[in-house]
Amino acid sequence: MDQYQAHRTSFSTADGLSLAMDVRHATGTPTLLFAHGFGQTRGAWSAAAATLAERGCRCVSFDSRGHGESDRMLGGDYHMQHFADDLGALAQAQPAPPILVGASMGGLLGLVVAGEAQPSLFRALVLVDITPRWETAGVERILAFMQAHPDGFAGYAEAADQIAAYLPQRRERKSEQQLRPLLREGADGRLRWHWDPALLAGGLVSESERYQPRLLVAAANVQVPVLLLSGERSDVVSHRTVDEFLALVPHARHAQVPGATHMLAGDANDAFTAAIAGFIESLELVDVNAGATPSSAMRC
Repeated sequence: MDQYQAHRTSFSTADGLSLAMDVRHATGTPTLLFAHGFGQTRGAWSAAAATLAERGCRCVSFDSRGHGESDRMLGGDYHMQHFADDLGALAQAQPAPPILVGASMGGLLGLVVAGEAQPSLFRALVLVDITPRWETAGVERILAFMQAHPDGFAGYAEAADQIAAYLPQRRERKSEQQLRPLLREGADGRLRWHWDPALLAGGLVSESERYQPRLLVAAANVQVPVLLLSGERSDVVSHRTVDEFLALVPHARHAQVPGATHMLAGDANDAFTAAIAGFIESLELVDVNAGATPSSAMRC
């Protein structure tokens, strides 16, 4: 198998769930650990991970519990701490502290793990269109889409229509092949989204608001390099939330991706990937300037 192609594997959580995981370029360095947003799958990172693997990085992406091909919790009693614990365990399982690339929920979980673990479990953080305090209207729009079709779809074409309406900025319409990992066929023959409905029905969504004080404290404690990437057209982060974050984490860098919405990697993958590659290269310069031996590991 091509080393840059996704090699399917899995990871066992502390409470016995199996998380679906892809590894690209198993011998590359540094390791990039990709954590997707609420309602997404590891497939959201496919294009970026493939490109960065070709540039020398070891790229690890996974489906969070209750998402995609990962196990669902019996009883559906999901809590934010479960997801944070999973991410911390995944980081510890890597050959060296990874660079986290976390979108939305994945980025928030990264802040918790990075800000509360001593020493940090991450080499650096890339936060993808998320800040510890977010714009509620943008999050509500996402949740409304996730809750809009409880009875599913009659076929892939209907699902593609709904995605196109939700993401009008995308020129390319989702094909059946692209949709298959995102949908499951039920006993009634209808197609439903990959996530466990209990993720929306339980207290997990309301917990996110209550997590904000913890997130703000954790962010202020983060010591590793941080890159915040935001979409120019995002309705989840704003100048207000970005300015607050940069005041909390003064060593963080911020870059805005022109034309992109909250779905930044999918809207402008080339610009997104280039920004990450540039950040990684800058980490090598920091190591050299600090007197460390230059490492070919930071080359991707």
